[in-house]
Amino acid sequence: GWILRGKQRRIILKSLDKPKTPTLIKEETRIKVSNVSDVLRAMEKVGIVQCLNPKVKMGRLYQLTINVEKIRKQLSN
Repeated sequence: GWILRGKQRRIILKSLDKPKTPTLIKEETRIKVSNVSDVLRAMEKVGIVQCLNPKVKMGRLYQLTINVEKIRKQLSN
């Protein structure tokens, strides 16, 4: 429900078909990189995405958790 209520959350979730940086997501979705980063942090807190390299300051890679991949596929339909 939380994902569906947010347009940016839905768009970002759909774009995460493979591990991506916030900048790459920004280029694909045309959402400001600061908004992408905020959404990714919020999604990480609730276990929707995970950061693959959290100690890196620039170029962090995010991917969906296994359980959320099913949700992404449903949103694509």
